[in-house]
Amino acid sequence: MNIRNLKKTAPRILCIGMPVRDLIFRVPEVPARGHKEYASEFVEVAGGNSPNAAISISRLGGRVLLTGPIGGALAASNAAIIDQFKSEGIDTSGLVVVDDVVTPISSVLIDPSGERTIATFRDPKLWTVVLPPSDTLLADCDAVLIESRCAEFGTDVCAEAKRRGIPVVIDGDRMMSMREGLLQVASHIIFSAEALHATAGESDDVTALHKLAQVTPAFLGVTSGAKGVEWLDDNGEPKHMPAFPVHTVDTLGAGDAFHGAFTLAIAEGQPIEEAMRFASATAALKCTRFGGAFASPQRTEVDALLASGAIAATT
Repeated sequence: MNIRNLKKTAPRILCIGMPVRDLIFRVPEVPARGHKEYASEFVEVAGGNSPNAAISISRLGGRVLLTGPIGGALAASNAAIIDQFKSEGIDTSGLVVVDDVVTPISSVLIDPSGERTIATFRDPKLWTVVLPPSDTLLADCDAVLIESRCAEFGTDVCAEAKRRGIPVVIDGDRMMSMREGLLQVASHIIFSAEALHATAGESDDVTALHKLAQVTPAFLGVTSGAKGVEWLDDNGEPKHMPAFPVHTVDTLGAGDAFHGAFTLAIAEGQPIEEAMRFASATAALKCTRFGGAFASPQRTEVDALLASGAIAATT
């Protein structure tokens, strides 16, 4: 058990990201260009990478402070978005209103296999946000989770977290520069396969991880959906953990659930392999339900899946 967490039972995680208004449609197939398709189900929920992860963290027993930009008066849906986060026990006092822009919006199509197709609009003005002071955000903080796209306004807070010995986990969901400062202040980086390959300029997971290891001291891993997760151990050797075999209904937010669970596990002092298993189980259960991050599981459900042993050994 991490000494930091002997003081309290619920670690506090700072999540840095952009709330998104998700419009989710379940469709029999993604329509071809110029065609129409009727949805069989629809839900509108709050979303976004780190905000989705925040929901998972809260449901798994962690405490969350959410910070990042949100639209101003033009975003009529803001109140509903904030209310949804608050209903999950998330502290939204760190959100910063950016005037004269809309909160990011995503149109999400979920096909019968559970795969999602997404179109998102984010106003460039959102990247001009100035976050609250680091002393405010990092007070009583056990770990930080940041979206890679938020490096422009979040790196300074992460650098201060590193200085204080607080773990910093990056959700590598988009291509990053190999010279990006966020790579130097992170303790852990978990990429999506697409973002890893684009960042490293390599198509093989292990080759790409080794290339990134030359420019960052962080722990490195990559998620590949149903193929599972791969990472480099302390000796630079690749390790692989297969995904839990589940019936997939909706993959939206699965990667975010993984990152949220992984960050909480690190804050709790779980060893890497246990943290990976915990995160994989959380993401798998999320995939079995429709509704984005609001289909994330409770801690008791994850514990039950882990106790079932329904996953192959790490290789």
